[in-house]
Amino acid sequence: QVQLVESGGGLVQAGGSLRLSCSASGSIFSIDLMGWYRQVPGKQRELVASVSSGGSTRYAESVKGRFTISRDNAKNTVFLQMNSLKPEDTAVYYCNGDGIIVSGQYGKYRYWGQGTQVTVSS
Repeated sequence: QVQLVESGGGLVQAGGSLRLSCSASGSIFSIDLMGWYRQVPGKQRELVASVSSGGSTRYAESVKGRFTISRDNAKNTVFLQMNSLKPEDTAVYYCNGDGIIVSGQYGKYRYWGQGTQVTVSS
């Protein structure tokens, strides 16, 4: 069984910074893509940033220049450094692993973390 566990959320004032971490555990052979999504009540979950196993990154326009995603392939861990936070960044942030190959199983899988709350006060 694969599990993704996030940490690092919390309450911060506008202009501040937070660093989210997500570790994937289990019999994982490889993970193609790791990313962060966020969701506010009444809205669809949206991509914040993603990073491939080769290091290619993708960002939502709203976070470009403020957020940085990185990953440690050896530890199946992904990070999101969030700077210059704004109240509109307030959301539950979810870690995602896509294209996961699990040892002893056929195919690729997608898993989600349980989410971590980020609240930015004005």
